[in-house]
Amino acid sequence: MTAYLLERAWVDGAFRADVLVEVEDGRFTSVTPDSDPPRAVPVRGLVVPGLANTHSHAFHRALRGRTQRERGTFWTWREQMYAVAAALDPECYLALARATYREMAAAGITCVGEFHYLHHRPDGTPYADPDEMGRALVEAARQAGIRITLLDTLYLSSGFGAPPEGAQVRYSDGSVEAWADRVDALALSGHARAGAAVHSVRAVPAADLAVVAQRVSERPFHVHVSEQVAENEACREAYGVTPTRLLADHGLLGPRTTLVHATHLTDDDVALIGGTGTWVSFCPTTERDLGDGIGPSRQLHDAGARLTLGSDSHAVIDLFEEMRAVELDERLATQRRGHWAAGELLEAATADGHTSLGWDDAGAIAVGRRADLVVLDPASPRTAGTGRDESTVVFAAAAEDVRRVMADGRWIVEDDDRPAIGRELDEAVTRVAALVRTRAEEQR
Repeated sequence: MTAYLLERAWVDGAFRADVLVEVEDGRFTSVTPDSDPPRAVPVRGLVVPGLANTHSHAFHRALRGRTQRERGTFWTWREQMYAVAAALDPECYLALARATYREMAAAGITCVGEFHYLHHRPDGTPYADPDEMGRALVEAARQAGIRITLLDTLYLSSGFGAPPEGAQVRYSDGSVEAWADRVDALALSGHARAGAAVHSVRAVPAADLAVVAQRVSERPFHVHVSEQVAENEACREAYGVTPTRLLADHGLLGPRTTLVHATHLTDDDVALIGGTGTWVSFCPTTERDLGDGIGPSRQLHDAGARLTLGSDSHAVIDLFEEMRAVELDERLATQRRGHWAAGELLEAATADGHTSLGWDDAGAIAVGRRADLVVLDPASPRTAGTGRDESTVVFAAAAEDVRRVMADGRWIVEDDDRPAIGRELDEAVTRVAALVRTRAEEQR
């Protein structure tokens, strides 16, 4: 057992001083504010629970800073993303994902929901181990010291019945049954848990959705929904309903489901999502980078949905920025301030995010919970002179203010780790870029 004295820590919905925590076997065994023990290890700074990144595509990290040179839309950006998706092999994917997850850890993220659809070889044939790419992600998280929910993703169509094409052929298992059998065969434990996902309603025919609902069982289930207006229009043309209504009609809304983006919704969609207690994962930095739009976060919350946050394409990896962007985007959309309290957004990034990924024993500094701690510098150029409370964390702090990170009782990041993480990222992305160039030359 190790005892720590946290200078100021987020406990029971408020920042409290001199919080004594005892950690044993990776969990908090006692949490006592206003303590003065003689032999506890002091932890200086603002301390919050570990953050949960509920929506990640690890391979998108290779695109950061490389897609901004020309005008376009989500759909033109997608072609650049497909070039990376078509080139990766398991070894390179492990290196890129490990570096990406280490960047997440340095930003205070102790758990990631990895929306995984790079299943097979570039030509669509399975590897000798059909789950080799998924295992690479699980191993990358282990080496980075964080937990992972592998959201193994079903992808059968390039769009409302059209067959997969180009890079998409490596996404597809060919049928719901083949996908579900492969997912069932991937036994995970310890730092990793198995979830499930449907890429989108355009990528899985409606006739297969009821089978998905049966095979998902009690796993966390995630799906991209209404990220683009074009997706909504195509869904109405194909099925006569919105994507949200289509999922509801096939039994795929509810407390195990997280809808990612949920940007362009009707009032009926909002009522369906809230009324079923469905989660929503907002990814504001990606949604603004791709020009997706601003989703109705507060309207969804008030209808009964629960908010979580993700970094998605990793244009930046900074859940503090994602937190405040939810409120600031609402201000832009409504020309009014004060939609979200800082404490609500902090809960979305910690306890609620973990619960949506199947880790309801994490995300809080409380007895019995997993011992995750994120230590922030309260005197950086961003945080100095603030109130040293939840408003400091949400509306002032940034990933660069994270000084130390503990996950499951083990310190996984120290302040001086950042240069090494930067070098690892540079090497991994350079390898990916070389693979992309080689593949492009081979196809000429």
